[in-house]
Amino acid sequence: MIKIENTEVYGWEAAIRGMRNPKNSWEKSDSCYCKEPITAKCNNSGCSHCGWAWTNLGKNPFCIGDNDLTLMQKLVRAGTDHRKFMRMITVSCDIIAPFYWWKQFDTYKIGTVTDSCSTMHKIAEKEFVLNDFSCEYLFNGTEEGTEFLKDFMYTIKALNKAREKYLETKKKIYWWQMIQMLPESYNQRRTVVLNYEVLRNACQARKNHKLDEWHEFCKWAESLPYSELILEV
Repeated sequence: MIKIENTEVYGWEAAIRGMRNPKNSWEKSDSCYCKEPITAKCNNSGCSHCGWAWTNLGKNPFCIGDNDLTLMQKLVRAGTDHRKFMRMITVSCDIIAPFYWWKQFDTYKIGTVTDSCSTMHKIAEKEFVLNDFSCEYLFNGTEEGTEFLKDFMYTIKALNKAREKYLETKKKIYWWQMIQMLPESYNQRRTVVLNYEVLRNACQARKNHKLDEWHEFCKWAESLPYSELILEV
């Protein structure tokens, strides 16, 4: 299970200025803020991207012109040395996902910042329940699946027993029981800041991955403004 929410995308103006610095071609830039706010139809000549109004809530949406978009696509195809502007397009969001997915996401440390809910500090704050875990494949309607689910419920029961003992005694040994028994399927929320270059690398590498979470992550990336910069080979 993965859930991505509170998405924001920004940094387009700086990225375009930087992209045009090498050839001093700023006068060829044709991007601007649309004349109509939020989701209204844009009156800019040739504009077809007003669906991205949500990236600047409360403002008129920033629309990439044809000249700028063509140059962006050319630089993306030219390779990482030429597409430095991609690192200037910033994305922030909240992601709720299991530990087993976060371990793989942490491969992309360069160009990302994450701030997570603390397992160390807050593990005993609430009772453990089934919805705290990504376990959709444990109960698949079969007899075998039912047995796996029963086994998993024993783990949750053991976690809650250790939690009760910890709350009652405040002894660290019971805190350790929770920390070391906690399954990889436990869901953690993190606020993440990354950029289009990181997203491109992640999506190109993980689009055919075994984990459903990566497929959902790539679908989310596809919903971002001008996602062809991320997804096109």
